[in-house]
Amino acid sequence: MSSTEDRRFEILRAIVADYVSTQEPVGSRALVERHNLGVSSATVRNDMAVLEAEGYIAHPHTSSGRVPTDKGYRQFVDRIADVKPLSGPERRAILEFLENGVDLDDVLRRGVRLLAQLTRQVAVVQYPTLSVSSVRHLEIVALTPARLLMVLITDSGRVDQRIVELGDVIDDEDLSQLRRLLGGALEGKRLAAASAAVAELAENAPPSLRDAMIRSATVLIESLVEHPEERLVLGGTANLTRNAADFAGDAGFPGSLRAVLEALEEQVVVLKLLAVTQDTRTVTVRIGEETQVEEMRGASMISTGYGSAGMVLGGMGVLGPTRMDYPGTIASVAAVARYIGEVLAER
Repeated sequence: MSSTEDRRFEILRAIVADYVSTQEPVGSRALVERHNLGVSSATVRNDMAVLEAEGYIAHPHTSSGRVPTDKGYRQFVDRIADVKPLSGPERRAILEFLENGVDLDDVLRRGVRLLAQLTRQVAVVQYPTLSVSSVRHLEIVALTPARLLMVLITDSGRVDQRIVELGDVIDDEDLSQLRRLLGGALEGKRLAAASAAVAELAENAPPSLRDAMIRSATVLIESLVEHPEERLVLGGTANLTRNAADFAGDAGFPGSLRAVLEALEEQVVVLKLLAVTQDTRTVTVRIGEETQVEEMRGASMISTGYGSAGMVLGGMGVLGPTRMDYPGTIASVAAVARYIGEVLAER
């Protein structure tokens, strides 16, 4: 890359930094005064004209300064050479806060609250998808002689409870055998493999257990395996209103604050954005129209996967205006995702 291109990138970087900090369009004089660019005001003005012609910055009608465009933010993000890591005390505080979570729900809620506080954006985390989970334990409790409670616990910490209505009463001996057979078929298996094993069990169950086994297997397969409901935890939604001025457009139109809030309520939109985040080692940044969601064209999403032992359990990240602290947000998303994975792996 030529020295001229490097210099123009430094000017773009300075414009991004000032605009993120002040929310005010940035002029050439301010750049020269605030940053040690080593060139004259005339050179800065000329370089800004080139950056504007190439679509990296734009000229708002109400000001003589310039603001970064989505293309400018993308160029800035792509050339972030060094994401500042969190300090040792910050990392220890995050880990301790997450470790105090009593169960999966609490850990994810804590993670979202923490990420929203660190970034001052909306934080989202996807519950572990059952399709990538394995069964840790199945417990079966007789609520009445003809009604069972099934509690399935996955290795990701997710707990699902289902009621099985039996056609006839079941005695303690048959209940013990049902528990042993189903537990043996399920435990340690990925849910897709476990469902096949349970279906096979139902076909080969002893006559005294066949009806109870078929009813139990049906509940397990239909309710827990084939159609797991994807869920999200959101935190810091009020941060969007704090940045309301960053969302252009009239209320209700694409890119407006209301449109972004409505897209958040339609959780499927966010789940689709998180679905492509399938790597715990990579933080993905989508800026404006890169989200490919019309309602979010004024927003950016920074996301990654969380998990343990090389397995991605789900996605998480933050959503906010395109005017955000990208280096700091990337570092926070990566750190919180890593520690959520570590905490869940220990449970």
